[in-house]
Amino acid sequence: MFQDNPLLAQLKKQIQESLPKKEGQIKATDRGFGFLEVDGKESIFIPPNYMKKVMHGDRVVAVIRTEKEREVAEPQELVEQFMTRFIGRVKLIKDRLNVVPDHPQLKEAIKARTVKGLNPETLKEGDWVVAYLTRHPLVGDNKTFFCEIKEKITDSEDKIAPWWVTLARHDLPNAEPAPQESWNMLDEGLTREDLTEVPFITIDGESTKDMDDAIYTVAKEDGSFEITIAIADPTSYIEVGNEMDTEARERGFTIYLPGRNIPMLPRELSDELCSLMENEKRPALCCRVTVDKDGVIGDDITFFAAWIRSQGRLSYDDVSDYLENGSSANWTPSAVIDEQVRALQAFASARSEWRSKNAVVFPDRPDYRFELSEDNDVIAIHTDPRRTANRMIEEAMITANICAGRMLQEKFGKGVYNTHAGFNPEKLDTAMDFLSNAEAPFEKEQLLTLEGFSALRRWLNTLDTTYLDNRLRKFQAYSEVGNTPAPHFAMGLDVYATWTSPIRKYGDMINHRMLKAVISGNTPAQTPDDNIGEEIATHRRNHRMAERDVADWLYVRLLKDAVQEGTVFTAEVFDINRAGMRVRLLENGASAFIPAPLILDNKQRIECNGDLGIINIDKVREFQLGDHFDIVLTEVRETTRQLVAKPVKQFPEINTQEPADNQAETEKA
Repeated sequence: MFQDNPLLAQLKKQIQESLPKKEGQIKATDRGFGFLEVDGKESIFIPPNYMKKVMHGDRVVAVIRTEKEREVAEPQELVEQFMTRFIGRVKLIKDRLNVVPDHPQLKEAIKARTVKGLNPETLKEGDWVVAYLTRHPLVGDNKTFFCEIKEKITDSEDKIAPWWVTLARHDLPNAEPAPQESWNMLDEGLTREDLTEVPFITIDGESTKDMDDAIYTVAKEDGSFEITIAIADPTSYIEVGNEMDTEARERGFTIYLPGRNIPMLPRELSDELCSLMENEKRPALCCRVTVDKDGVIGDDITFFAAWIRSQGRLSYDDVSDYLENGSSANWTPSAVIDEQVRALQAFASARSEWRSKNAVVFPDRPDYRFELSEDNDVIAIHTDPRRTANRMIEEAMITANICAGRMLQEKFGKGVYNTHAGFNPEKLDTAMDFLSNAEAPFEKEQLLTLEGFSALRRWLNTLDTTYLDNRLRKFQAYSEVGNTPAPHFAMGLDVYATWTSPIRKYGDMINHRMLKAVISGNTPAQTPDDNIGEEIATHRRNHRMAERDVADWLYVRLLKDAVQEGTVFTAEVFDINRAGMRVRLLENGASAFIPAPLILDNKQRIECNGDLGIINIDKVREFQLGDHFDIVLTEVRETTRQLVAKPVKQFPEINTQEPADNQAETEKA
């Protein structure tokens, strides 16, 4: 053996050092082998015996050699470990603790022990735990992986597992902040106008408790509007830098998950003291502005503090039914409330018209709402279309945030701003190639301007298909949060600073404090620091992933019988890569993967082109981004919360050649 013979060991070392090495990322497969992905351009086979040294996602340096006339990679050095902290399930092997990571590409159990203070006797087969990888085969003299269990999340069969496990995975809180013994309003040096007799209205979802906006609209004889937007005022109770403020910043947002939410602030504030409840006197921060008959926002933007009392707690569906159908089965407004609703509708129509001509209006997409039983089983998924009342509130909030952006820009030159830079500069030339092929009437220089980019978005909305729109989104920059004013190209607006959800967003609390300084003429109690934008972006990303993860889990529960029943769904393509395409089921919002072999099991005839966003069969385009077509589910993978589907339309074989074996290629991709 090499280790018993120094000369042979030295010879092996010299041979190893003489072989070429490459750095790349490990891609595991279900069949034990894997691939070394080098810069996304080259894939080198890793045999099963070498895969025992590494984990999917690890970044390694590997020796490249030829074995059995095939180039293979043998991992030698760990560059970056794929995971340290992870979520997994307990597996008892010969009564010894192991943890199987909860990850689609990680199937092997890892030997484990509990940290001090956690009794291993409390852990049962299948229990969900938080663990930390403490040993890796490529580090030191280690031969195997090993981990420590730090925390038990919940029991194996707990129906609330989707929520608790997902929150633990993303290291998010699973409860609201602890309440305080008492709440007292701060002395902020503000004079509050008494608007308690003004007929403000709120329009929210039927079950909403944290109502943070109320609106009063005056429709004038010349066709213009005076609108007053009142926003809940939690910063009147929370001092900058105190314990509650610090916790709100650490949370960033209220967490919205299917079936439940976890407030950023204690419910005493969000659902009671600050919620703009009907017939209850509440402190508010207000914006009043004139909008002309053509929807142009005036220069008379005024911010002020007030006391208000909502005179109508209305719901989206009731108001929409009333305006769309002439009546609502559940609601008949008084003359005063009817006047308010119709004035707000007229205002929203004017603003929407202006934005459709001068900025960007996004096509309506429905919201999908999970209905759960008391013991957290999925009963149904409801499709909630965006209706008249939703658009009314949306226009009012967009107007309010434009006003805040302008005011903060004028007074301080800074604030918490939502920005979007349009196309990624590195991808603009590629985007122009697509536009040129589509004979789009735009030059490259136009798209660097807010006006030109907005015009492009409006033009895309007129096309018969969404293919070009979907493809161009791949070349756009990401939305960002910054401290200084900058355009929001995706919305077609020169400036945008949100302040309308301070109960739910910490960035809005900062803007509230700055707007209060505008009102009082004092120095702001708080201004955004250099870290706030990155913090907000991280919170938002984690919350969106958590929302998606819980939804995927619930979709698998709901659709577990769909394969056997052969249920046909309508799907929309939202992503194409070399392995197949991802689709969204329009009936319920679930996403599913369609592998290329389930479209046509002959890789000589099928081409999945992710760069173009198309799938060709026999060199004819059969699928593209944005297409709608019928699918059936072929597999519901409960352990990984994945749906696999295939098109109802079939593409029969047209030659006598045996179908190619696509298994390894599919797993690699």
